[in-house]
Amino acid sequence: MADYPMFSVIVSQIDRITPDIRRFTLTRPDGGTLPAFTGGSHIIVQMAQGEQQYSNAYSLMNDPAERHHYQIGVRLEPDSRGGSRFMHQQVKTGDSLLISAPNNMFALAEAPRHVLIAGGIGITPFIAHGYELARRGQAFDLHYSYRDEAGAPFGDLLAQPPFSSRVQEYRSARGERLDVRRLLADVDPQAHIYCCGPATLSEEVQQCAAALGIAPSRVHIEQFAIENKSGAAFTLVLARSGTTLTVAPDMTILQAIEHAKAAQVECLCREGICGTCETAILEGEADHRDQYLSEEERAAQKTLLICCSRAKGDKLILDL
Repeated sequence: MADYPMFSVIVSQIDRITPDIRRFTLTRPDGGTLPAFTGGSHIIVQMAQGEQQYSNAYSLMNDPAERHHYQIGVRLEPDSRGGSRFMHQQVKTGDSLLISAPNNMFALAEAPRHVLIAGGIGITPFIAHGYELARRGQAFDLHYSYRDEAGAPFGDLLAQPPFSSRVQEYRSARGERLDVRRLLADVDPQAHIYCCGPATLSEEVQQCAAALGIAPSRVHIEQFAIENKSGAAFTLVLARSGTTLTVAPDMTILQAIEHAKAAQVECLCREGICGTCETAILEGEADHRDQYLSEEERAAQKTLLICCSRAKGDKLILDL
């Protein structure tokens, strides 16, 4: 189970990037340096509104060499669980927020060339990636797909070095479409491929890469929201208490446990990212949907993340 040290920061600046995207600059209360991070890192932001608490993961998008502040881009989600709405509507300059130390599940590989594929707000981790790659002296190309200019955040940054000569943009409102298969068919055989954006884009990149015989180890995906946590109902047994629950098709294991007040479980992100709700499997097989466990860990079927994963069969016994 992951452990995330938390600490307070001050919201020193808020910039309106587009009608539904804000950039938040976070600094230490004493003005000191923040924990170091690398391109692709994220932090978890904890928010409280009365008794309601939210925890969301956001990519750090500033230059990793900048140690006196962090910057995150937050899109107001139409179906927000509360976190993005809170950030947009409640957080003001000068407010204090509780955040985690940075963690990186989208790190850059050692490779002679990197192909970065972004969709919409998925551009944020690639901004930090770009700064880091430029410092390494490694080649990269950034392919950026978005609906129209109103939905294309951070264009001012992308018009400057190290991005200006490396960005190819695709505006769907103009009929411009990123041809993923053609792009991947032409990549350097040693290049690594990275994608962050809507689930449809990530799935297309993975499917095209597999069809072209590109090794999975060369394809890196980041997605902070799991669009489908539903599935067939199944029986859940909590071994320590002997409690038996039914996990409904539209309910996660975590929600079922919380609804029944059957156990105390810590979970920061609720999107299969942070690993704080990792739980041992005593019997049954998990349908893993997280982004935290490695392929080897998933295949071992020893643990699962109860905020998003389900049972493959009709029963699951957990060490809770």
